[in-house]
This record gives sequence, C-alpha cells and structure tokens, in this order.
Amino acid sequence: MAGEEAKSGKSGRRPGRTRRAVLLGGLGVAAAAAVAGRDELGRAWWLLPGVSKPRKEGELDHAGASWTAASPANWRLADRPDDYRVDRIVVHVTQGGFASSVDAFKNPWHKASAHYIVRQDGHVEQMVRELDVAFHAGSRSMNERSVGIEHVGFVDRPRDFTDAMYAASARLAAGICRRYGIPADRRHILGHSEVPGADHTDPGPHWDWDRYVRLVGAELKAAGAS
Repeated sequence: MAGEEAKSGKSGRRPGRTRRAVLLGGLGVAAAAAVAGRDELGRAWWLLPGVSKPRKEGELDHAGASWTAASPANWRLADRPDDYRVDRIVVHVTQGGFASSVDAFKNPWHKASAHYIVRQDGHVEQMVRELDVAFHAGSRSMNERSVGIEHVGFVDRPRDFTDAMYAASARLAAGICRRYGIPADRRHILGHSEVPGADHTDPGPHWDWDRYVRLVGAELKAAGAS
C-alpha cells in the first residue's frame, strides 16, 4: 500500500524541487534565464508560488473512473508534467478492502494516498489528480515523477488479482503511458517494493508482471490502431 512521502529521494533526477525552492525573486529570475534552457525555464514557471493550471473539483484523468477526493494532507499540489516530469508508474496492493482503502486516503492522519484504486471487478476510483503529487511511493523524488495505482487485495492471496482487475489496470496504465510518453516496460512500470529505499513488499510474488506488461502493451497497440 502507499507509503508516506520521504524527506528526500535517491533516484536519478534532482530531488526536492518545490515551488518555494525555485522562487528566485527579482533579478534572480533574469539571471537564471541567461543560463537555463527553454525547457527548464518552462518547468520553473510552473513551480513559482501562485502559478497553477486551471482545475475543477472532481475532474477525471481516466475515462470511466469515479472520483473520491483524498485528504489534502495526503498529497501535494503540483502542475505535472510541466513542473515535474512523469516517467514512472508504481503498482501497489492495498492490503485491505476497497472501502477501507478509500477511507484511509480520505483520512488526513494517514499521510499517504495514491492516484487510483482498482477493484477486483475492474472498477477504477481516482483520488488524486495526475497533475498532483500523491504520497504513495515512500520516496519524495519517486512521488514527484510517478503515478501510483493501488490494487485491492492482499499480496499473499493470488485469487485477489482477477482478470477484470488486470484488464482495467492495464487500460489505466496504457492511458498514463500515452499521456506522458512512458515506455511500457519493467523499468518504467515498477512495484512499490522496487522503489529505492522502500520497506514494502507489494505487489508481491503473485502479481503476474509478464501478463500485466503484455496487457499494457496490447492496450497501447490497440489505441494506436484505432
């Protein structure tokens, strides 16, 4: 299941960039413009305090999902991918039921959330916008660069990972890959247990990675042919 945001990350990108950190102020912005590339300046703009993309409460990123808002204590406002590149998907297992997982992400004391929860029947619940940083991976840098997908069930119960769940999650992941240009491979689609420094074991030994990545690839191909 999702873990709270770490204080710093160990991935290949620069950790800890926040809106406050890039508030250069006055002549500092002009000085940065002289040495920074266009892409970096574009990202810096979206990190400035007070700059935010228009958004509507309950707006969805995945067609067919339902919306329940996670507590604002469990995610951080952002403007991805303009302020943080999105290049990973992190697969989780809830270690609990659907209702209890939704309630946990709504609870401000939980200090964790994910962008999506997928049920055994294929239902998808979105709880954090992809624009924003959900506290799901236990690593600040991974949180900033990834979309988190929870799957309802327990890591030691293979029966929890149903055909409907795999199919729905693969459609969801394929859409995320299309939106951000993420390759559908195991380097870019990883489990919570594979996040550097993670102390979680999900999605566990019964999650069929070969099947899942194959399904994501098939969804991408089908969308490309349509």
